[in-house]
Amino acid sequence: MSTSAAIKPAAAQPDLAAVKQRQHGAWSSGDYAVVGTTLQIVGEQLCEALDIRAGSKVLDVAAGNGNATLAAARRWCDVTSTDYVPALLKRGRERAAAEHLMIEFREADAEALPFADASYDVVLSTFGVMFTPDQDKAASELARVCRSGGKIGLANWTPQGFIGQLFKTIGKHLPPPVGVKSPALWGTRARLEEMFASQASEIAAEPRMFVFRYRSPEHWLEIFKTFYGPTLKAFAALDETGRAALKRDLLALLGEFNHADDGTIIVHSEYLEAVITKA
Repeated sequence: MSTSAAIKPAAAQPDLAAVKQRQHGAWSSGDYAVVGTTLQIVGEQLCEALDIRAGSKVLDVAAGNGNATLAAARRWCDVTSTDYVPALLKRGRERAAAEHLMIEFREADAEALPFADASYDVVLSTFGVMFTPDQDKAASELARVCRSGGKIGLANWTPQGFIGQLFKTIGKHLPPPVGVKSPALWGTRARLEEMFASQASEIAAEPRMFVFRYRSPEHWLEIFKTFYGPTLKAFAALDETGRAALKRDLLALLGEFNHADDGTIIVHSEYLEAVITKA
């Protein structure tokens, strides 16, 4: 056997910049705020888990339309809300204005936060930072801008929960980029330990349940394929046969998770609530 034949070629590295660009397009499409607003209770519960204190400097990363942002501001914190999708920041501003809350909104990339080291007492993200292509870089940024003794609060969908299975189902029809880690890994304690243990004095993580409530399976599907970027883009990328197959699989997934017996949707979706104390 020749030397060249014996050497295996190195695995191709994913183009994370290209992945990020595609993700930006997905989250900029539709209107995530339509779905995001229903998740408000998660931001409230995360702030309670953090035992957040009035007057704290708080940063919400990949804030979407501002669920954790509003929750922290309602607790008299000094809040900065960031996302890399301007349209979502606009929705957050509208919500803050409606409640007369003083919040700073800034466009920012979770993998390159435009803030100095140790700038914040609390750093938050609910179902946001978990979608960054370079997970280690994003985790490093969260830790960098959090002061020593401060806290990082996260709410991340788990692999086995409904949304984790939603992405797995979509992946059967549109395989994810090779070499890019699944966002749902953020919903596992093992992955959080890998990313944060070296900079944390404590990592507390508990599984929680969010309940999706919709009028019917068809209502859920219409909302998610119209407004939720990843689902919208998946349907747009498939031909008619592919769309029909994806629809069948998503309705089957809903049937598996649905607890309602009256035609509506009551779907329990597990997420991991994490409170990480910066060393």
